[in-house]
Amino acid sequence: MIHKEGITFLGYTLVIILLLIIFSFLLFSKLICIFISIFFIVFYLFLILFFRNPKRKFNEINDNGNKEIIISPADGKILKIQKVFENEFLKKKCICISIFMSPFNVHVNRFPVSGKIIYVKYHPGKYVIAWLPKSSSYNEHTTTVVKTNKGEKILFRQIAGFLTRRIILYAKKNSIVKKGDEFGFIKFGSRVDIFLPLYSIILVKKGEKVIGGITKISTIPSI
Repeated sequence: MIHKEGITFLGYTLVIILLLIIFSFLLFSKLICIFISIFFIVFYLFLILFFRNPKRKFNEINDNGNKEIIISPADGKILKIQKVFENEFLKKKCICISIFMSPFNVHVNRFPVSGKIIYVKYHPGKYVIAWLPKSSSYNEHTTTVVKTNKGEKILFRQIAGFLTRRIILYAKKNSIVKKGDEFGFIKFGSRVDIFLPLYSIILVKKGEKVIGGITKISTIPSI
């Protein structure tokens, strides 16, 4: 299934590629045209792969009990897990889990928890390589905070990467959201950070690959 953000883009790109292939047959030798055609076909298949949107639904049956289960907001690799001071909204020390998305990952972003959105903000910025520490504050990014049904405030952040030129955020303040539903999309390599309470139990480790909307990355016990 192709994500809605890619349908128009893929349509225009297909027209441009077909025109380029046609012109190449008029201007170059047959052998060169074959190579050009193969290149554009492979490139277009990559774009289709990038804009894929597999259907996923977190099993809410597993979310009952006295602990809050946090699922991964994105596909990718765990870049780092560290204690940091979150100074935009939470104003306290948290455990930050950073997930790096390569151009080959699914780039749909999903709510890691269910609850009510209490804060949403877009920050313009630069396009530093996403895995560098300074990218979280220098780069274009968005911040969203959801207050869960158990009263926890979970902050997560979309961060643009070197190739990224558009962050799309669907989250709206005061909306009631469900774990696993889409909250945004980032076009081409990027990163998502999620900030959890210090007493959270982390279920993943650095370097581990995670699946957005499926992989359990943490549990937060009731206190």
